[in-house]
Amino acid sequence: MGLVHLLGITQGWVEKQERVVVSDIERTVIDGLRQPEYCRGFTEVAKGFWMHRGEANVQGLVEYALRLHVGAVIRRAGHLLEACDIPAPGQVERLRERPTDAYQFLDPLMPPEGRYLARWRLRLDVSLEEIQTVVRT
Repeated sequence: MGLVHLLGITQGWVEKQERVVVSDIERTVIDGLRQPEYCRGFTEVAKGFWMHRGEANVQGLVEYALRLHVGAVIRRAGHLLEACDIPAPGQVERLRERPTDAYQFLDPLMPPEGRYLARWRLRLDVSLEEIQTVVRT
């Protein structure tokens, strides 16, 4: 396993003889953006991020996304930050510096429909309005 897969992971003790591996908020969000099928989709990742946005380190989230080198994750992270109106001076631009040609689905669990967003090279099978409604409820 590459070193990048260990970012944001710590071990903690549950009891004297039982340890667990725990990820930080930023790593958990990145994992959800990488494999939304394990989180019930992009909207659930967005909701979790929104609930903990005050605790999240946006620079750390961006750094994890960039170090992972997965185009879909980078694009989904950028769209997530913009959809949630997260003030992140310079961070969204860092994500935009890593463009790729192919379009990816925002949420691969949704039906293959929706408009294309050239800014992030995403197919928005979940609309911005849906995301904003979900995160603010």
